[in-house]
Amino acid sequence: AAHSDHGRDTTHALLLAAQGKAGAYKIKDEEKLRALATEYEIKTEGRKKAEIAEELAGKILGEFGQQQGELRMPLRAPKKRVELWRKLGIMPRGVDREIVEMMHRTHMGVGNDYKNILLHGLRVALSDGWGGSMIATELSDILFKTPEPIRGRSNLGVLAEDEINVIVHGHEPTLSEVVVEASRDPEILNLIKEDGAKGINIAGICCTSNEILMRHGIPVAGNFLQQELALITGAVDLMM
Repeated sequence: AAHSDHGRDTTHALLLAAQGKAGAYKIKDEEKLRALATEYEIKTEGRKKAEIAEELAGKILGEFGQQQGELRMPLRAPKKRVELWRKLGIMPRGVDREIVEMMHRTHMGVGNDYKNILLHGLRVALSDGWGGSMIATELSDILFKTPEPIRGRSNLGVLAEDEINVIVHGHEPTLSEVVVEASRDPEILNLIKEDGAKGINIAGICCTSNEILMRHGIPVAGNFLQQELALITGAVDLMM
């Protein structure tokens, strides 16, 4: 469910960007936007990217509450795999639909057949992975640019002695992208230097860390198991 809600949040960010209501977010990979729109059977020829993005975001948001049919993203799987999912009756109908049904099935006095519970667990997994999570991946590339191979640094040694250390943590890149941009703002940097720091050192932990590493080369301080270790160094000024 967390990965799916990540996808929903990213879709909402795309919608706001398309409508000109989110100044911090812009469409940075128009080629991927048009390719994904075509996959969703949206006409792209002769249309502006904002118009395409708004329609695409609307269609994808509709998949979260969809009650019947099939999600679009699982159709990317090999044909034989899709046929097997259909044969087993586990092709996801809608992202939220499958999660809610699983909560119902596992409630006291409802589902007792382990086969049905396991099969629906697979259906939820498909809706979360091939649905929400893949949506998040594709739209993050459209909004924040598609990553390319990059050289980076990692471990707690990336924390700086003479800079303000800010750790971004969690799942969603919609916040971390803005933090990276803000850390380069001349006005903010001047304020920091007035207080004796040389600059702002951004580092990441967990999933968000990978997002800003592969797009900006921001170093990785550690993984989820190292979050407390980063704090007890005493060098971290803010973890968010």
